Amino acid sequence: MKILVAGVGNIFLGDDAFGVEMVQRLRAVALPPEVTLADFGIRSFDLAYAMADGYDVIILLDAISRGESPGTVSLVEPEVEGFGDAGQPVDAHSTNPQYALQMASSLGGQLGSLYLIGCEPAVLETDDGRIGLSEQVEAAIPNAIQMLLTLLHELLSANHIAEFASDERR
Repeated sequence: MKILVAGVGNIFLGDDAFGVEMVQRLRAVALPPEVTLADFGIRSFDLAYAMADGYDVIILLDAISRGESPGTVSLVEPEVEGFGDAGQPVDAHSTNPQYALQMASSLGGQLGSLYLIGCEPAVLETDDGRIGLSEQVEAAIPNAIQMLLTLLHELLSANHIAEFASDERR
């Protein structure tokens, strides 16, 4: 199994840096060898090419506004079909994962399962040029890391069970 964990966001827009900060923290964690960890920041084209590179699972880390309290961490499993809106123009300078998915599909990539671990932002713009997360989002990082590690464990355990069952049938 090949898994991409991709952090996206703009460090100059407050809590939009959630995905980028998650990747920085995860660099200190021993991840399974099946996992590729990458910080894509605002590089949509790089994210699209990575998404089209034959990963079985793609896990995006991003700030998402869902109307929850700031710092709320959510695990979302969007449908790959229809996630990228083909009717919208692609902006190479946007970190919108929908655009990256749309680009990846147009590159002919076979997209596997898609997950999004997101955190409700408190601050998405800073007038003073301050870089960093709000207190609420900063406090949510350990919970988000645990959510990711649990998801990875579940995905890899299910894959190993499926591989074992396949070997038994032979």
